[in-house]
Amino acid sequence: MTERVKIAWVYGLTALFLIANLYLVLQKDMFWLFLLPLGLIVFYYYLVSLDKVVLLITFLTPFAVNISDLEMGLGVSLPTEPMMFGVLLMFIANLIFENKYDKRLSNHPISYVIYMGLLWMLLTAFTSELPVVSFKFIVSRLWFVVPFYFLAALIFSKLENIRKFLWLYLSALVGVILYTLAVHSQYGFNEEAGHWVMSPFYNDHTAYGAALAMFVPVVIGFIFYPGSSKTSRMFAVIALLILIAGLFFSYGRAAWLSVIAAFGIFVLVIFRIKFYWVAIATIVFVGGFVLFQQQIFDKLEKNKQDSSENFIEHIRSMSNISSDASNLERINRWQAAIRLYDERPVLGWGPGTYQFVYAPFQRSKEKTIISTNLGDMGNAHSEYLGPLAEMGIPGMLLVILLMIFVIYTGLRVYRKGDTEVKFLSLMATLGLVTYYTHGVLNNFLDSDKLSVPFWGFIAIIVALDTYHLKEETTEEV
Repeated sequence: MTERVKIAWVYGLTALFLIANLYLVLQKDMFWLFLLPLGLIVFYYYLVSLDKVVLLITFLTPFAVNISDLEMGLGVSLPTEPMMFGVLLMFIANLIFENKYDKRLSNHPISYVIYMGLLWMLLTAFTSELPVVSFKFIVSRLWFVVPFYFLAALIFSKLENIRKFLWLYLSALVGVILYTLAVHSQYGFNEEAGHWVMSPFYNDHTAYGAALAMFVPVVIGFIFYPGSSKTSRMFAVIALLILIAGLFFSYGRAAWLSVIAAFGIFVLVIFRIKFYWVAIATIVFVGGFVLFQQQIFDKLEKNKQDSSENFIEHIRSMSNISSDASNLERINRWQAAIRLYDERPVLGWGPGTYQFVYAPFQRSKEKTIISTNLGDMGNAHSEYLGPLAEMGIPGMLLVILLMIFVIYTGLRVYRKGDTEVKFLSLMATLGLVTYYTHGVLNNFLDSDKLSVPFWGFIAIIVALDTYHLKEETTEEV
């Protein structure tokens, strides 16, 4: 084909594309065809470079918009979840046709815990009260875990990709925070508006606050990151200020608490406090609570402080279990989860089913003004009690086991790594500590907003443990 013919083809196809677009816009009021070139570019990278697709999804995740159909138990976050599903299919195809994956990753202890969790999830889906919901839940869990754990761990064999991953999500998150603050300012930053001004990017202030909390240790790490330029440090400082403002005006009490917990772990790590002291302190704390629980609850029931725009009053409302609707509703969901567990203690009611089956297990005296029987107001409000109700005691124990393995590995990598590895492992570990703390009061791993950083941070720890504790040659992704 001559050069002149090639040019003619380019001009001809371009003209046809413009004519088709013009017709659709003027006659059908449709604009989607303009996205075709972008779609073709993305499709090309699916075929030649999945790592770039994963990083693109990372950047798009904070901007994704959730479309749900609660009657069928179906929902999708656009454009990210369809893109994740595409990565899942390509990854499976590569495994089938090339039969190649790094055994150091597939045989890592954390990978085995994840296998057990997925296997138990599959088993309980067969005994589920709502099998369609459960199998859809498993597929959605796979399109989170495969791209952002199994594939991301390979991608993170290069340290620069870890930094790219963190900066891409963080920069998009900063954009969402600025949008949220701008909208919130129109309502005088009042507490009630703070529950929804992050829409449509985040469904509510709790998920938004959890994402912000996860990246507080990350952005602080980037401020002091070894070898960073002054420009990078300046951007990190600006990002931290924006993050703190977003976190403050999110009015997310659990998010604030999770940042404090991460700071506590940071102090333990920096001052090298021995584990047995932490264990003794934990035993004393738990023992004291058990011995004096009646007095503690009597004291808590006297607290009548509801959520407030006043920072001190809002902090005090955390322990209000007598009149704060948010706290009481959380307790109502926990009680329902425990009753669901009592009825099916081993296999549970099926993955992803809690919100559709818990209503009859509520008690009228525990219900609040925000209680519902429609399954449209969130889940069990716990990353531990939710699996307990849905997958029985083994489901909850596997969640806890994963947490133990992840934090232990992250701290071990911190102890053994060089300066850069220490920074990255501590940033990822403390970010996960914020989520695991937040998980006592809320659960968000069924959404892309928190699943992407959650599984990505775990992949960072595993990649550092596998590739970066000593010199090893690795194949390019």
